[in-house]
Parts: sequence; C-alpha cells; structure tokens
Amino acid sequence: MTAATGALTAIPPYVVLAFAALAVLALPRHAGHVAAALATAFTFVQAVLLGDAGTGAHLATQLFGFDVVFFNVDQFSLLMGVVVGFLATAAVLYAYGTEAPTWVTAFALIYVSSTVGTIYAGDWLTLIFFWELMAVTSTLLVWQYGGAAVRAGYRYALFHGIGGTFLLGAVVVHFANAETFLFSATTGIHPAATLLAAIGIGINCGFVFLHTWLPDTYPRPHVAASVFLSVFTTKTAAYVMYRAFPEGGMWLAYLGGIMAVYGAFFALLQYDPRRLLSYHIQAQLGYMLAGFGLATYVGEFAVTGGFAHLFNNVLYKSLLFMAVGVVIYRTGVEDIRDMGGLWREMPVTFLVYLVGAASITAVPGFNGFISKGMVIDSAHEVHNYELLFGEGLLWWLLIVGGVGTFMSFIKLGYYMFFHGSATLSPKDATPFQTAGMVLAGGACIFFGTPFTYDFLVELMPFTAEVAPELHPYSTSHLTESAALLVAGFVGFFALKRPLGWLAHHMPDVDAVTYPAAFYLGRASIWGVTELWAAVDRAVMELVAVIEWTAMHPREALARAGVDTEIRTGIGRSVLFLTVVAGVALFVFVLS
Repeated sequence: MTAATGALTAIPPYVVLAFAALAVLALPRHAGHVAAALATAFTFVQAVLLGDAGTGAHLATQLFGFDVVFFNVDQFSLLMGVVVGFLATAAVLYAYGTEAPTWVTAFALIYVSSTVGTIYAGDWLTLIFFWELMAVTSTLLVWQYGGAAVRAGYRYALFHGIGGTFLLGAVVVHFANAETFLFSATTGIHPAATLLAAIGIGINCGFVFLHTWLPDTYPRPHVAASVFLSVFTTKTAAYVMYRAFPEGGMWLAYLGGIMAVYGAFFALLQYDPRRLLSYHIQAQLGYMLAGFGLATYVGEFAVTGGFAHLFNNVLYKSLLFMAVGVVIYRTGVEDIRDMGGLWREMPVTFLVYLVGAASITAVPGFNGFISKGMVIDSAHEVHNYELLFGEGLLWWLLIVGGVGTFMSFIKLGYYMFFHGSATLSPKDATPFQTAGMVLAGGACIFFGTPFTYDFLVELMPFTAEVAPELHPYSTSHLTESAALLVAGFVGFFALKRPLGWLAHHMPDVDAVTYPAAFYLGRASIWGVTELWAAVDRAVMELVAVIEWTAMHPREALARAGVDTEIRTGIGRSVLFLTVVAGVALFVFVLS
C-alpha cells in the first residue's frame, strides 16, 4: 500500500462530507457549493483509488466495550462508494443550477454523509447508528421545503422510525446469539433475527404495503432535494439487505418480483411526474432484490446482476428526477396533462430524458440493458427449482414489470414532451443543471454500450466468475428487448383510456392505511386520556369522601346506619383514619 493510499484509508469520507455540510452554511453560496462538490468528488476518487490496495477493516476500535469497524473497505462498499460519490457530485452541481437554498444543499450533504457512513460500516452497531442518522437527516431535507412537505415528512419519519426500531431489534437479537456485531465474524444476520431484519430493512426498500412513504414523500420537497432522496435511502437499503442475507432466499426473490409488477402498475396510473418516478423506485428495487434472492440457486451471477442494477439505478433514476425537476422548475407545473409539446422548447432536457428512459427500460446501448438482463437471466436459470409456484413465475413477474416500465416512460415522455399543443414556453436547463445531467447521462451510456460495458463488470463483485458467463448483446437478449419495447408501445396506446379511468378509481393502499392509522391513533389518544381522567376523578372523589368523613365522623356513621357515640383521643383518631384510607386505596387499586 502506498503512502497516499494509506492516508486515504485514514480519512473516513463521511467526516469530510459532514465538514463540507457546515462549510455550505458558513460560506457564500458559490464557495459553499464548491466545497460540497469537492467533498463528494473526494468520496468518489477515494473509492476509485483504494481498490484492492485498500480493502480491509480500517479504524477498527471499541465502542461501549464492543468491537466495531468505522471504515470497512471491501468490494461491496467500494462499489457503493464509487457510485454514491459520483452521483452526489452531479447532484450538487444540479442543486446549484436549480437555485436550491443553501439549507437544501447542507441537509443533502449531511444526508449523504450518513449514507456513506452506513455503506462503510464494518459491524451492525455502527451500521444502525448511521442508518438512524440517515432517517433523521433525510427527514430534515424533506421538511426544509415547508408546506405539504411537512406533513409528508412526519409520515416519512414515522415509517423510518418504525423500520429503524425493527432493525435495531434484529441487531440486538443478532448480538445475543452471535455475541459479536462484526460482519467478518458471521455470514449475514443471525437466523433468529431474520423476520425483524427483513421488516426493518424492507420498509426502506419499499416492500409492497410498506412502500407508501415513497410516492407520498418524494414529490413534495424541492426538486433538487428529490434528486438526492431518490437514490440514497432505497439503494443503501438494498445494499444492507445483501449484508443481512448474502446467501439470498427465494422469499426475497419473489418479493422482488412482486415489487417489480406492483410498482410499475401504480406508476402507470400517475400524472404527477415525481410520483410516477417514485413508484418506479419500488419497481427497480424489485429487480435488485430478485438478484440478491436468487443467490440461493444461481450464486455469484445473480448477486452481481443485483449490484449492477443497483449501481445503474443510482445513475438513471437520479437522471430522470433531474430531467423532470428541470421541467417543474421552469414551468411550475406538476401535472403532466398540463404540459405537452416541450420537446421543441427544452431540447436538452428532452434528450436527457430519453437517455434516462432508455436506461431504465433496458434499451440496448444503455446501462439498464446490461444489469436488468443479468437479473432476468438469473430468474430464467432458477425455473427448474420452482416446484411450489410453477415453472418460470418469477421470470414472468420480471418480464411483466419490464413491459410496465416501458409503458410508464412512454406515457411520461408522451405527456411531457408531445401531448397536445405547446401552451408553455419555458427556458431549457441552466448550465449547472445541464452539467449534472450530462455527468449522470454520460455514465448511463458509457456503462451500456457494447464496447464499454466491461468497465461496469470490472467494478462489480465476483468479476472473475461472472465475466465469462456474461453475453448481454446476444441475439436472444436483443430480441427480448425489442419485444418488450413493442409490447410497451402497443400496451400504452391501447390501454391509455382504461388507464386514465383506473387512475381515478384505483387508489393505492395508503388511501386506507393513512386514515386508519390517523383515526386509530386519535382513538388511542382519546381512550388513554379519558381513562386517565376517569381514574383521576375517582381518586379525587375518594379523597373528598375520606376528608369529609374525617371532618364529620358522627354524621358519616349516622348515614351508615350506626347509632353510637364516638369518644377518642386525637392520636387514635388519626391512626384509625390512616388505616381506613390505606385500605380503601388498596382495594381501589386492586379493583
């Protein structure tokens, strides 16, 4: 290891990012964003330069008497460091070009810092600390915008607070059984903590019925904040899911397949562009989790496909949020039915959107084509083991999700750039918005062409095992992609009217769960409050009766039907009343 590399391993990147967040607030806007971009670029360059030379457990120490690793460098964390650092740099440029307030960039940077801390954690104790910090900082990023983002942010915080509690419980159960927090000492989370970990991480992954915070929250904040939010929480959750279950499981693969279909279906019903993209976060996470789950039977190829799709999704998902954000920023419109004809007015944004849409729909020549093909191939390989669900069900789920993805982005592009006449005349993207989008879009193309996709494979884990088996531009893959494209076009234009009807008549589960949670919470608060008030009233009435009895003993006995004369000293009277009061209170408590 060289001296320079040794120095790099001594500096956890999340510390640099945290100081940069303070610099954003302390310095003038231009200088603060320069500091932010340099910090995120450092995170990217550090991960690139470390490579094999820097792998290992760095900053291993003790915390509260437990062994911990604050900077764990391996092929998985380095992969995440590369893409998070690269995309965060593009997002900082975009935020500057979108005139985002300095508080947005500052909160975003501390959010990225907590994300990087989670990525480089070498033990479950460090991971859960940064995981919870990630929930807090992302909530602040949502709240900053005010308005509707505040209520959505509260719901967001509740979801992630519950998820963090489940994951913390899993970490405690893991330690109770494994007697260590270190990743290197065990293979994933202890089996006794499986359910707790799956739920806790699954909330951040957007498991079906645990996902409603995604489309509820991400359309609300500043458009620059949405770019950061759209990629870091969910992709970090997918990464942590692999840390917890490195050997996979068909339960995880099928959950991923269901997410791919569910997210794509509800995306088709949306007219808010950021809400549509948020549902596709869930759908694309489904492909990642399917890849990780298929490790049970397919092994390294499926895991590599899952991580390749994670890597690619960070790039094209952020690119799509950037393109949509430019349209919203320039027009002030957040309903795609009120847009249309913008391809002439905003040619740069239109071209960038095409790159992002081609990437997420896995068009040949773009990065999504490589990684999605790997996951679908893995699903095809596992069909011989599908004794319970029938041959090829998982493969069909992923294929249907792919058709739905094509339909969604045909819809989004059609309404934003072509539908109707051009009633809006906005300016195109600003120079710094364009710079951020070109960085992300260029990477989408670079990692997808037939001549350069090898660079993507070299970044992935298990490169040596996977590379000989990978043939993305085979005839079967190209035919499959063309079939999905045709099905997407035909499906959208054939079903455009029924989809419009469904959009008004088929709400997601949050239409039931949010009101139910609200009224249940209000009823619980009312019930507890009224119970406390009833107890308080009963105690006060009892005290009043005792006090009156003590002040009027003869009248009290007379009311009880006892006709006698009371003659006793003050000491005996006090003792008698104290005993009576004590017995009365004891009986009341027991009852």
